[in-house]
Amino acid sequence: MGDKPIWEQIGSSFIQHYYQLFDNDRTQLGAIYIDASCLTWEGQQFQGKAAIVEKLSSLPFQKIQHSITAQDHQPTPDSCISMVVGQLKADEDPIMGFHQMFLLKNINDAWVCTNDMFRLALHNFG
Repeated sequence: MGDKPIWEQIGSSFIQHYYQLFDNDRTQLGAIYIDASCLTWEGQQFQGKAAIVEKLSSLPFQKIQHSITAQDHQPTPDSCISMVVGQLKADEDPIMGFHQMFLLKNINDAWVCTNDMFRLALHNFG
């Protein structure tokens, strides 16, 4: 990992940590957000750590497993943008594709998520 640019290392480490928490105990995700963080989940907007954790904790499934297909990371002047494409399996539902974007910022020597956008990769061809 030492040969990757720092923003790739930051983004990759964050992505691994995020989905490990999400898949095992969503209530612990509050540690990566701050009170100014924003989440857009399937078009619904939530602001603040408490509202985000409440939304993620109340999603209507018991078990979930994410599989990351690809991830891309870019630096900005004071942050890192990460985009994830993957698949997820929730309970006994069919496997579905998803896209997620994170804006990560270093605040007080800790990387936190200030912006998070999620969409299932569903297509209506009808």
